[in-house]
Amino acid sequence: MAEENLKVLSALDVAKTQWYHFTAIVIAGMGFFTDAYDLFCISLVTKMLGRIYYHVDGSPKPGSLPPNVSAAVNGVALCGTLAGQLFFGWLGDKLGRKKVYGVTLMLMCICSIASGLSFGRDAKSVMATLCFFRFWLGFGIGGDYPLSATIMSEYANKKTRGAFIAAVFAMQGFGILAGGIFAMIMSAAFEVRFKAPAYEIDPIASTVPEADYLWRIILMAGALPALLTFYWRLKMPETARYTALVAKNAKQAAADMSKILQVDIEAEQQKVEQIAQKQKGYGLFSRAFLRRHGLHLLGTTSTWFLLDIAYYSQNLFQKDIFSAIGWIPAAKTMNAIQEVFTIARAQTLIALCSTVPGYWFTVALIDVLGRFAIQLIGFFFMTVFMFALAFPYHHWTKPDNRIGFVVMYSLTFFFANFGPNATTFVVPAEIFPARLRSTCHGISAAAGKLGAIIGAFGFLYLAQNQDKKKADAGYPAGIGVKNSLIVLGVINLLGLLFTFLVPEAKGKSLEDLSGENEDNRDED
Repeated sequence: MAEENLKVLSALDVAKTQWYHFTAIVIAGMGFFTDAYDLFCISLVTKMLGRIYYHVDGSPKPGSLPPNVSAAVNGVALCGTLAGQLFFGWLGDKLGRKKVYGVTLMLMCICSIASGLSFGRDAKSVMATLCFFRFWLGFGIGGDYPLSATIMSEYANKKTRGAFIAAVFAMQGFGILAGGIFAMIMSAAFEVRFKAPAYEIDPIASTVPEADYLWRIILMAGALPALLTFYWRLKMPETARYTALVAKNAKQAAADMSKILQVDIEAEQQKVEQIAQKQKGYGLFSRAFLRRHGLHLLGTTSTWFLLDIAYYSQNLFQKDIFSAIGWIPAAKTMNAIQEVFTIARAQTLIALCSTVPGYWFTVALIDVLGRFAIQLIGFFFMTVFMFALAFPYHHWTKPDNRIGFVVMYSLTFFFANFGPNATTFVVPAEIFPARLRSTCHGISAAAGKLGAIIGAFGFLYLAQNQDKKKADAGYPAGIGVKNSLIVLGVINLLGLLFTFLVPEAKGKSLEDLSGENEDNRDED
């Protein structure tokens, strides 16, 4: 039996769900709202950027971003996110969650606005400044991953902790919906005000000069929700677990939580000092960490890495699917503003039908079924649906079977969100010691973003037609979509196997999960 926990931590573990839990979800979740809004909107905006800055006179198709520019615009934010996850994860354990939390949000707000103000005399300089600001935007977003997850896990009670952390992550779904709806409203307003013919009728007039304002407004609007919660982030007290177990200030921890929980809590400074003496304070690169948490860290990093390869590769198939089922007509039949509206509508429908419900199924069931079961179920069905899409791929390409393909495709991403996309975010915030929690979550999330970069760009080249003549302009021959889907199925199967390295955290206190109570009891 582990030694009894500090009273301030026990009070948090058994606290009834109350108003401060919900305010914490909204305050922490707004970072993810902005994250999803931004990553979603850039896919709407890239088509318009191609028309505005890369128009080719006499071409039968509208201008599009060259492959290297497209990869930079879409990928630079992912690279920034990876760097931000590692840096702010480490900083959150060194300086405290609260001190760093406002910095990440401010960085996101400033860089969202700056992205829309990208300037230059020619296409190259506009893209360069856009990429610069998007890297730093990603850097701020990256910091939000470990900090939001850690803060929510340290504030929550043990009975509903999984649902609270998953709810923070599920705000991404609302960010995607908001992005799509805002882009539709703005493009509809521009379409009414600035009439333009389709590209095939008049290539030059199809892109009105005012279109250059539309993409900037869409990108800049991402800063608003985050900005609204900035004040509340600064007002949030430091988590009691950081204050007591890392900063060793029992009095402050008790005072902060007494105010939040509205009960009197004993400070127990002497007990905190005893814990500090007994704990070995092993570091991330020590043998003690490797022995106790090495396999856990391998489990959280590998599953997140493998999941994000599959999850981010969906970008490959979206445009083909939408075009195939007639949701998006040929680009030449639309003007620039109509194209933004049409793509936004299609992606919003997909989000509404599969992405958002998947997130909230996880929130509802994570503390009933447990993290392990949901992750296993998710990876299992993702594997099944990927193989079901891959092996009879020719069957799905026939016009009569396209709706079936869309249903299977939607189910794959429903089970990603009601599955590993949510659980890989939740578990690293629960199973590591308080002094390394934010760092380990940052490492796990960064492994995921590395997978995202491979998924988004490696597969962009890999999925090209095996015949060089049929590959997209500027790309070499690949292995084809069918073989790419088979590879993704194998990746999901590996994710399922690595899930067995991750312990179940349902209903346990953070100190029992991380072994901190054992450290306090046992000095071996």
